[in-house]
Amino acid sequence: MAKEIDFPPVWLAGFAALGGVIGRVVPVVTPVNDELGAILIFAGLTLMIVAAGQMLIARTSVIPRRDPDAFVHGGVFRVSRNPIYLADAILLAGLYIAWDALIALPLVAVFAIVIQKRFILDEEARLSRRFGDEYLEYTARVRRWL
Repeated sequence: MAKEIDFPPVWLAGFAALGGVIGRVVPVVTPVNDELGAILIFAGLTLMIVAAGQMLIARTSVIPRRDPDAFVHGGVFRVSRNPIYLADAILLAGLYIAWDALIALPLVAVFAIVIQKRFILDEEARLSRRFGDEYLEYTARVRRWL
């Protein structure tokens, strides 16, 4: 895939579009789809904004494949080493539910695997090289996803 478009939001948009199609072709409607979907969408967006804000305050890049300038390990990063990617997965699940694409929900796990292989593993290597033992101690305390 061309480097110019190989970014997590592009993958998120692609998976969302796929779920949207599935929801139109094979909708699974329940009485709680709209409310539950909205809650997850809100939670995902909130987590994303908070995590990105923490990174910006620390003056480090939120853009994948860039070397980190700071090691952010407080706030929401105490719960997940990848809160923005976790937020993406929560948002995706919320969209699928809100769009009646319940049978697309297993794609959230596929999305997580793609993101981990394409982005997270490289980011972890960069953080390990840059911050050494401090980062390794952090990985022993905090899970990759949740």
